[in-house]
Amino acid sequence: MKVPKVGIEPTFPREHDFESCASANSATPATTIRFYLTNSQGSRELLMRLGIIGLPQSGKTTLFNALTRATQPTGTTGKIEIHTAVVDVPDKRVDRLAEMFKPKKTIYAKVTYVDIAGLDGSAGKNGISGALLNQLAQMDGFIHVVRVFEDENVPHVRETIDPLRDIQAMDSELVLNDLIAVERKLEHLAEEKKKGAGRDKTLIEREHVLFERLHEALIMEIPLRDVEISTEEEKLFSGFGFLSRKPMLIVLNLSEGQTAPDIDYPHQRSKVVALQGKLEMDIAQLSPEEAQLFLEEYGIEEPSLNRMIRLSYDLLGLMSFFTAGQDECRAWTVRRGATAPEAAGEIHTDLQKGFIRAEVVAYDDLMELGGMNEAKAKGKLRLEGKEYVVQDGDILNIRFNI
Repeated sequence: MKVPKVGIEPTFPREHDFESCASANSATPATTIRFYLTNSQGSRELLMRLGIIGLPQSGKTTLFNALTRATQPTGTTGKIEIHTAVVDVPDKRVDRLAEMFKPKKTIYAKVTYVDIAGLDGSAGKNGISGALLNQLAQMDGFIHVVRVFEDENVPHVRETIDPLRDIQAMDSELVLNDLIAVERKLEHLAEEKKKGAGRDKTLIEREHVLFERLHEALIMEIPLRDVEISTEEEKLFSGFGFLSRKPMLIVLNLSEGQTAPDIDYPHQRSKVVALQGKLEMDIAQLSPEEAQLFLEEYGIEEPSLNRMIRLSYDLLGLMSFFTAGQDECRAWTVRRGATAPEAAGEIHTDLQKGFIRAEVVAYDDLMELGGMNEAKAKGKLRLEGKEYVVQDGDILNIRFNI
């Protein structure tokens, strides 16, 4: 399996997906892609992409370097710059499974982080530029780095430190871009109604009612994450991939020893976390042994980054299931609510096509009982069919025939 080098946009096999983003200058949704890593045996791995955004000099690249152990230069050039890297999702369950099975290989779930420079909270009436929007469109969610640290050598672009102001500025930029796209869509629907030909009139009316609802929210600067949308309605605009609908993790970037401000961010599919970006980057540049000694010296159980990575993974509505044996212990990524055949498909498409049943044991049961044989003897290793909804931490063995 090849992992792209930091700073190079990876070229993965592509698969069409519903979630995409239209340009704010168009009423037609653009085609998007779903990213996978695929190895020579045909096994594939879904890669979720999180865009790191924020105002200039907020510490975006510092956080990216901390997450990826990269050494990208910090500071701003005023240009659109993109850096990409794939990162393991820390999971102690994988470590314990490896201790139990002693496999030849241990593989963690992965998430892709993309450092996106270019947003400054001041998009004009035409919305975010096409090149930048294209990058934002490909993200499954955003990490908004908000400056809290003081540094006289690094002046704030708005002169003063005000985290809440900066959060609102970035949210407004995303909302404005969505508003422009919705207004153009409504204009397009009005033209369709007037012509009276082409698509089904009932569908046009349903879209019109929905986009009017979206418009009402956006005009009040309410992000689309906060708008209740049914599954059927979601399908009607999924091709637009509105930016303010994507999950948002707010990261308050502190200086060393600084106390985090109390930030109220009461939006759906959103979380707030505080960390010391520069310190985390310094820790990330150490060897694993040196990093462990540093953490022990300061009484830190784990880097804040680990918690942030898990939060971002959780925010996307993802979970892990495992395969375990002497050859390999591995965490696989699926969306919450995935069925056993869908989980099998994440391992290999042939397993989904020829799915018969899944042998399933819960992680906690396996750890408590001490092994697969013990789990089977106690009735905790069970067979599940096509309707089974996989739970976080399940260990699966897929029975299939093709």
